[in-house]
Amino acid sequence: MSNTDTMEDDFMPVFLINGFLESGKTQFLQFTMEQDYFKADGKTLLIVCEDGENEYDQSLLKRTRTAGIFIESIEELNPDRLLELELLYNPERVLIEWNGMWNLDELKLPDDWKIYQQITLIDMSTFDLYAANMKPLLYSMVRNSEMVICNRCDGIQDLSGYRRTLKAMCPKGEIVFEDADGEINEIQEEDLPYDMSADVVEISPEAYGIWYIDCMERRDRYEGKIVEFTAMVLKTPDFPKNYFVPGRMAMTCCEDDMTFLGFVTKSREAKDLETKQWVRVKAKIAYEFWKDYEGEGPVLYAESVIPAQPVKGFVQF
Repeated sequence: MSNTDTMEDDFMPVFLINGFLESGKTQFLQFTMEQDYFKADGKTLLIVCEDGENEYDQSLLKRTRTAGIFIESIEELNPDRLLELELLYNPERVLIEWNGMWNLDELKLPDDWKIYQQITLIDMSTFDLYAANMKPLLYSMVRNSEMVICNRCDGIQDLSGYRRTLKAMCPKGEIVFEDADGEINEIQEEDLPYDMSADVVEISPEAYGIWYIDCMERRDRYEGKIVEFTAMVLKTPDFPKNYFVPGRMAMTCCEDDMTFLGFVTKSREAKDLETKQWVRVKAKIAYEFWKDYEGEGPVLYAESVIPAQPVKGFVQF
């Protein structure tokens, strides 16, 4: 977690740690509070939203000048109550251990409280169960996280598949996998469903989601490669001349949470294209700064853009 030395004084910084029950939130927070980089001069308010198996070490709370408060219901976690706690404890910062069964989209903070950092912990031994039965809750937790820590990965073979699933939900977050020995730095990639050695890498409709996520993360693999794929056109008045985005719709959570996945593309044909038109794109991949990426990301330079038949269905990961 981040150091608080550089925080501004005009808002209350909130560190939000979420995850389902027994995902390791309490252990993670207690470990973090012990670290030198997370020490603070003032008081800390710790808001615990679920009664888990592990309890906080009272001596640790005392040493770190932390007041622990238990909140039983999401209705109690409202701006008025939080302001009362701020007046009562006068903290320098707030830590929230979120209840994974509460929808994070319903969290309402006082106007001058801001989420400074959000971290999600996931017990990978139960991930499939939650993903199948509680995907909207999982999505709301993961979506805006700066980091997703996936623990208890011992014995799991296809971590790259889980990585793509989580990256689709949380494209800007860092995904970390851990087993009993600590962080897993090298994840073995399974064979990609297209031939990376080909002069033109053909991306089938079924492989689009895999290619999209892999291309975002593996610059070393894709920079300078020529790819060919079918996608739908997106254009807005904000785009510079000769630019458009070819992409596909993906269902990251449910039908109410559709996302358009595509990369900025420069093409001489862009001026003649219309939004929702389907095209076959052949393009060379570069990595450049683009404001919508908030940094560097894939930018395609089209060699050809021709009309194509629509692809049915949504992107799969």
